[in-house]
Formats: sequence, structure tokens, C-alpha cells
Amino acid sequence: MAIIQFPKEMKWGAATASYQIEGAVDKDGRGLSIWDTFSKTPGKVVNGDNGDVACDSYHRYKEDVAIMKDLGISMYRFSVSWPRIFPNGTGEVNKKGLEYYHNLVDELLANGIEPLCTLYHWDLPQALQDKGGWDNRETIDAFVEYAELMFKEFEGKIKYWITFNEPWCVSFLSNFIGAHAPGYQDLQLATNVAHHLLVAHGKTVKAFRQLGVEGQIGYAPNVEWNEPYSNKQEDIDACRRAGAWFIEWFFDPVFKGSYPQFMVEWFEKKGVKMKIEDGDMETIHQPIDFLGINYYTGSVGKYAENSGLFDHERVDAGYQKTDIGWNVFPEGFYKVLTYITEKYGQVPIYITENGSCYNDEPDNGVVNDQGRIDYLQQHLISLNRSMNSGVNIKGYLTWSLLDNFEWAEGYTMRFGIVHVNYRTLERTKKNSFYWYKQTVANGWFEVK
Repeated sequence: MAIIQFPKEMKWGAATASYQIEGAVDKDGRGLSIWDTFSKTPGKVVNGDNGDVACDSYHRYKEDVAIMKDLGISMYRFSVSWPRIFPNGTGEVNKKGLEYYHNLVDELLANGIEPLCTLYHWDLPQALQDKGGWDNRETIDAFVEYAELMFKEFEGKIKYWITFNEPWCVSFLSNFIGAHAPGYQDLQLATNVAHHLLVAHGKTVKAFRQLGVEGQIGYAPNVEWNEPYSNKQEDIDACRRAGAWFIEWFFDPVFKGSYPQFMVEWFEKKGVKMKIEDGDMETIHQPIDFLGINYYTGSVGKYAENSGLFDHERVDAGYQKTDIGWNVFPEGFYKVLTYITEKYGQVPIYITENGSCYNDEPDNGVVNDQGRIDYLQQHLISLNRSMNSGVNIKGYLTWSLLDNFEWAEGYTMRFGIVHVNYRTLERTKKNSFYWYKQTVANGWFEVK
């Protein structure tokens, strides 16, 4: 039996995203987002599901904050729907949209919960997509305009800001693989988008500093761990490329002011031309206050000629899998966090997402999601190991507070520690909720 103890100052929380939980897509002046369009395009989302209602948190935010209060968390990560603030992406401001977020933030603060606000969690205004989306550099300026409005509007209320959630997903998953909105399959386009996101991030951080906003700002990339199948150099190199697609490609420009040369050369071999304008890298290379890390899974991989983009092939090494089919790989959590610290220094880190998909349903009012409890315990042990190894962890926010619209998977995949009945919208606290509540209250848990 062992006790896994965390520091008293550690922040504990939970996370959500606007399009996944809010619903009310046509209420109070909200404009269309690319996810409204994508989810209503036949064949893009399982069962033709969409976020029109989702968890209806737009109307039920007080109930959801009461759930957080019961959970005992000190921090809640939410995102703002850009088209709820600027229905056309820029120009006229929708006061009703601002009012909703003021009400939410006020409710959080009244209950002793620190708001951590993500400015962009994928719901780009459709009006901007119609003009080229993130491939059009005008979108960068529109984003900075939106961010500045939010900074001024919530000065003194919101003290933790994230510019972009998972830029890899916004760029490569959405514009090269095509699984998410807007659904293109063009490597050059995806690389352009990735760069423009980083420029927008840097310009936003500069604006934050110039405005003298009280608080901290960072961004939240998603990472995986790619473990080489053998010590053969070709396996090591293949895994390095696959991992750098998530890590170095989005970290080096921010922390070092340049793209990783070995990846630039690899992309050039694939026909990609980097479109970097004068001053871009200096703009991206702004000091940030913290780094958000989203981690769910990892894998073992090996070299395989002409396999995927990086001559890299995943190997099924027999790991347990969650209901979405992702490996349960807590060792990768420890490895990726220590790797990031070795490479970029002891930057303050918040785990902004970590969680698992188990589709357990209520039985007499009880949701016995033991798989999720095991997952959380295993990953918190890895987190504790990383902290003891010098990783500067400031907080841990589990994904997700609520079952919700799981993007291209629709409502078929459940990540919440609270079950949502999508017909009645009834919330039911799962066993994992109570396990996490006890861990938050104690600051430790017991491994038997």
C-alpha cells in the first residue's frame, strides 16, 4: 500500500469546451461556427449528431457550477464561443454573448472557483472560414481583435488565459487528415494553418502584455508519447518524427523562435513550402506564463517505409484500450512530461486535459465507471512521478466534467465524470466523480 501525495498549493480542476456543452447555437445572436456547418454535413459526424443542444450548459450553467462546487475543485477550464461574441468573426459585438460569459464567470467566482478561459477551442466563425479561415492571415487579426475585447471585458475576473487548444488538431487533424472541421485533406494547407495559429498566439500574447492585463497567459498543445519498438536507429527516428509532429513543431517556435530543422526538411520532401513572413518567428517567440498540456494516450511505433506521413507505424503492444480505442499508456505521461522539461526547461505546466472514454450507463442511479477511476489513478501516479523528477506542475484538470458532444464521434463516446442523459439532460455523478472528489479534498490517494 502506498500513499500518493500532492503539494497543498496544487490546483485541481475539470475542463470543458463551448461547442461540446453549451448548445443554444441559435440563441441570443450567436453566429454560425465551422462546427455547425461540419456537423450538419452528411457523413462527417457519427449518427449525424451535432451540438445544437449538447448538454444545454448555456441554460444550465448554474446547475453545472453547483456540481463543480460539490466536486471541490479550485479551477474550471472552459472555452468561449467566438461566434457568440462576434457573430461575423469581427466587427459588431454581440452583447448577449458577453453577458452569458459574465454570468458564468460570476457564478464560478461566487463559488470559489478560478476560471481558466480558453479563447479558441475550435469553433471558428463560419463567416471567417468563408474567407479562407486560418489559411487567410486576416483571421489572425480578427482573432487578436476578439482576444483584446475579452481581455478588457474580463479584466480582474479572469486571470488565467489560454490562446489555443490543441493547435495540432486545428491544423493537421482538421486540414490534412480531414477528420474535424473544416474537413480538408491538404498538407500544405494544414502547415499554413499551423503557422498562422502560432502567429496569432504570439500576437495575442503581445497584446496581453501591451494592455497590461493582470494574470497569466499560455497555450495548450496536445501531446502523445511514441515509444520506439526497438533500439534500431530507424525505429528511434520514426518515433522522433511522429512525436515531433505534436511536440517540437508547436513548441520550438514558441520556446526557441524556430521550427525544428529535421522536420522542416522532412516536410519539404513531401512538397511543403514554409510560408513564413518577416517578423513571424519573433512574434511567435513570446515568453508565456504557463504551458497547458493535454495528454490521453501514446503508443509503440517502428519504422515502416511509406507508412503514413513519417514512415512510422504503430505497433499493437497489447495495452488496455479505452472505449474509443486509445491505449491506456500512463508511462507515456511521465515520459512526455519529463521530455518537455528536459527540452524546454522548468516552465510552469497545467495539465489542461487528461481523461478517458468509458461508456458506462447508470444502473439504479449509479454509474460504476471503474475503468475511468483506474485510468485517473494510474495517470496521477505518473504525474506525481514527473513532479518528483523536477517537472513544474501547477495544476491538474481532468477531461471532462460532463459527457458531451465528442466531435466527429458525436454522442457515442463519453469522457465525463458526470453522466449526461442526452434525452432528458439529467446529470448523474459517476463513481469516478466521487473518487476524484475525495482525491481533491485530501490532496492524496491510496494505492492498494
